[in-house]
Amino acid sequence: MSESEMAPTNDSHRNRFFSKISLLVARWMIPTDDRGRIRMVVDSLILHLHPSKVPQSTLKWTYTWGLGGLSTLLMLILGVSGLILLNNYTPSAPQAYLDLLELRANVWFGEWVRNLHHWSANLLILVAVLHLVRVFLTGAYRPPRQLNWVIGWLMLLLIAAANFTGYLLPWDQLAYWAVTVGSSLIAYLPLVGEGLARLALGGTEVSTNTLQNFYALHISFIPLLIFALMSYHFWRVRKDGGLSIPKTSAAQEDGRMERVTTIPHLVQRELVFALVWVALLIFIAKLLPAPLEDIANPNLSPNPAKAPWYFMGFQELLLHFHPTLIVGLLPFLLSILVVSLPYWDNRFESVGVYFRSPKGKRLTQLAIGTALVVTPLWVIADEKWFSWVDWLPFLPQWITMGGLPFISILVFFLLADRAIERWFRASLEERVLFHAAFLLTAFVVLTVIGIFFRGHGMALVLPWQG
Repeated sequence: MSESEMAPTNDSHRNRFFSKISLLVARWMIPTDDRGRIRMVVDSLILHLHPSKVPQSTLKWTYTWGLGGLSTLLMLILGVSGLILLNNYTPSAPQAYLDLLELRANVWFGEWVRNLHHWSANLLILVAVLHLVRVFLTGAYRPPRQLNWVIGWLMLLLIAAANFTGYLLPWDQLAYWAVTVGSSLIAYLPLVGEGLARLALGGTEVSTNTLQNFYALHISFIPLLIFALMSYHFWRVRKDGGLSIPKTSAAQEDGRMERVTTIPHLVQRELVFALVWVALLIFIAKLLPAPLEDIANPNLSPNPAKAPWYFMGFQELLLHFHPTLIVGLLPFLLSILVVSLPYWDNRFESVGVYFRSPKGKRLTQLAIGTALVVTPLWVIADEKWFSWVDWLPFLPQWITMGGLPFISILVFFLLADRAIERWFRASLEERVLFHAAFLLTAFVVLTVIGIFFRGHGMALVLPWQG
């Protein structure tokens, strides 16, 4: 018997297996009269989020890697664990820190719940970034999905804000000084930076007012925005025709009717995926305690004082460029490029195809390899030898650390774009892929350098020396 003939048999065995488990659970937990009604409600909820049938090719987990579903699962875990933590927390200094000590010592499963909340929040940032990267690599941001792409970008920014506001709540040394450094980045914004920083901090420095502001944002405003955007995001996915698939696959799907029902085929996979991740997170929360240092002391600054890990790339860049460029101009230009991307990179032929083409895959590999080599070499050169400030001391720093470096970077990318177009005969979408892969890899390298290779006075050190 061929493999194609065996596949339906294997699927039917799995379906019967999951059906038996579901039936046993239902008989044990739910009264007979209520089972039908509950099943109808659950099925209606599932079909509200999913179409009744999905292309069979989209069931391959290596296409989406389950990143969107995992983001949703993490949000639910954060919501439930956050509500539990609320009952044992007071947003005032120093009581916030004392509450965490009480939580660890005397509340049943208190430390485990906090660990689960902490690691789920950190994982959510990684998963959200990877989800956005997956959408970019498959060209799934193109019309009619351009609005969902923008919503995804906004949710990523809100997730970062949720993590940042929650970072201060333990009120220990790590949180206090990380937020002090992180909030100082806001002050570098042109014109409005100092006002926004003062508004967020509730004064001129991190204090009890800051703790209360961050607490209010963390438990109400930001989560409500995320859940509202997430609900609309799900609706748009279905409105826009579900997951994007390659044109060739779409034609095959329409011709051969290779579609399967959402219940049970997709739901079973989502259920197993969710259970595996819940078990993994439970294990991580049991094994790795969330960090908690000594109580916050404004008079005892650690050396070095670092921002939260997801802002370390920006802190590293601040060592090399003018703050206005890093905090103001570059994030603004990046947001403009991300939001406008579906409107000028809108070829439909490669939608749903990873890396656009074989050439696009090779260019992506070239970009990643180049960034892995060039970025640390540039950091070392800029730290040891290269300095516009020393070479041109008569010019203001906004030129020597802002204008000139920015022009140099712009020229580098223009020359690289011209070379790629000429040598590889790359299309616009393939060149966009190269530049995006280079920038993302470079930022990851800068983040790693900031976390592990910056020691006393933010000097470059080896991790085992610093």
